[in-house]
Amino acid sequence: MTDVQRRPGGRSSRVRAQVLDATVTLVARHGVAGLRYDEVAELAGVNRASVYRRWPRRDALISEALADLADREAPIGDTGDLRADLVEFLVTLAASQSSPLGRALAGVLHTAGSSPDVRRVVQAFYERRTGTLHRRITRAVDRGELPPVDAHLLADLLAGPVHLHATHDTGAFTPTDATRIVDIVLAGIRVTGDQRP
Repeated sequence: MTDVQRRPGGRSSRVRAQVLDATVTLVARHGVAGLRYDEVAELAGVNRASVYRRWPRRDALISEALADLADREAPIGDTGDLRADLVEFLVTLAASQSSPLGRALAGVLHTAGSSPDVRRVVQAFYERRTGTLHRRITRAVDRGELPPVDAHLLADLLAGPVHLHATHDTGAFTPTDATRIVDIVLAGIRVTGDQRP
């Protein structure tokens, strides 16, 4: 069953989902700079005018497609086991970053020639995706699973090694890698306590 079939809503919701999925596919295939409306419409199976009417600006289309993907792609569970939830999140994040889309987006951020608008859209994608991690950390602090800690700092400490791994392409990122990162970071946070400014 495809994402489009799983998403609720009428025809408008289905068309939106098809266009956003097509946009993500084409960004992965050609990069952000290579996205063309006629290809989006063809892949989505909709009229090109429908795409232009709803998203008259290319960066708005890419932004919405990436926001939609960020919400679906790297959710973090709240099973009551913080360690397991963080390990699963890092494994999912690593798979996402090593995908063709993940590599295309990383390329945009590291290419000086990318337009500021497109770079802003891609940065917003990353921030939205890690926002779920921030919220899970905040809940862990509220429940006493962690001492008071800067959620942004902790998220950076957890996700940073995953980003480096994807950048250096050093082979598969495994659950063992994720567990090692989570254990080291959580141990450090618990020892140092509240390090918020």
